[in-house]
Amino acid sequence: MSNVIMSDINSKLNETRNLLAYLPESIIMTLDSVLEVAMTNKREQIRKQHPYTITAPSNENGRWQTSYRQSNGKRINLKASTEEALLDKLIPLYFSESQVKKMTFNDLYKEWLNYKKTKVNSQNTIKRHEQHYAKYFESSKLHNCKVKDINDLLLEKECNSIIQKFNLSRKEWVNAKTILIGMFKYAVRMRYLTENPLDNIDFIKKFKQVIKKPAKTQVFNTDEVVDLFNYLDAKYNETENSATIAIKLNFYLGLRVGELVSLKWSDINDNFLHVVRQEVKDHYTNSRKIVEHTKGYSERIVELVPDALNLLQNIEHQGEYIFMRDGKRITPNQIAYLLRAFSKESGNIMKSSHKIRKTYVSRLAESNYSVDLIREEMGHKDLETTYGYIYSTQTEKYSSTLKKASLKYEMSTTVYKQ
Repeated sequence: MSNVIMSDINSKLNETRNLLAYLPESIIMTLDSVLEVAMTNKREQIRKQHPYTITAPSNENGRWQTSYRQSNGKRINLKASTEEALLDKLIPLYFSESQVKKMTFNDLYKEWLNYKKTKVNSQNTIKRHEQHYAKYFESSKLHNCKVKDINDLLLEKECNSIIQKFNLSRKEWVNAKTILIGMFKYAVRMRYLTENPLDNIDFIKKFKQVIKKPAKTQVFNTDEVVDLFNYLDAKYNETENSATIAIKLNFYLGLRVGELVSLKWSDINDNFLHVVRQEVKDHYTNSRKIVEHTKGYSERIVELVPDALNLLQNIEHQGEYIFMRDGKRITPNQIAYLLRAFSKESGNIMKSSHKIRKTYVSRLAESNYSVDLIREEMGHKDLETTYGYIYSTQTEKYSSTLKKASLKYEMSTTVYKQ
């Protein structure tokens, strides 16, 4: 196939991507459709330029087939179940002689990131990808490596080197690896590669051991909750600030703070709360806005227990949002200010609104709720995240358990000595 033809096809595809980035979502054609149009154009060009006959199957169980002459002069036979699939096999064989021959790992990353921008609504996700690439991959040998030269052994060596160099934990590596997964799936889909080199990777380096932080810094224990509630009640009597009620209520909801301040009265249906939106921060403009989706892009339903319903009944309706002050929706900063003030006045360790979420999870676990049910309610994708939220909120109970275990050990060693 002519390099001019292939260059023209990809130039039009890149122009389309750039255009998509500036159009409103309501009129954007999905990138899946754009990619399919590009692939259809490539198939048609190959059908016209391919010098060998494309033969249809002779019976219903047969396969489409054709031939292709490699650069070394060797002729190979290609077969596929459909004509489209056969043409797709030919695309990388021709295309590798043009753009992919010059494409670097960094070029592929940039093209994939532009594609990713049209698939996600969160600019924070894109920002994290940019930060992780700059931190882990720009300094690696992969950065300037030609895509066609990247095989599973090279990729394995460089990935293990990155894990070792930055002493990554398993979770940190999973975050960085997300970029590789997206890039190479995109490359295979665009027929830049015939196989995904990630499929045969074995990560042999040991991940950094993560030591779980002590419970006293991660959750509110029983005494702290009592002190905090008394403090918030006093502040509400002084100011009638609904942010004080929001903090108390979240001990019964376990929401992300962005979800908490975005709640509307219309989200309440009988004794259930529908969590459907959140406030997010735009890391590019440093501004905040409400978006009509949760972090996991899925609606959650939280049961409103009697104590939660009682708190809601005490809130004055000032508008569509539940928590408002002087006619305006409260913000995460107002929540954080009250928690900092409580810590300063009480002498307790400063704990953020996220620690309230961890306290909620821990209490559910202590009440013998299924961890998988907790995961669903919290909107976590995997159990490992949920387990990381579980701590003991009963400090006295925990100490008592340790004393019993110690006493049992002493008794058993005494009997053994006798």
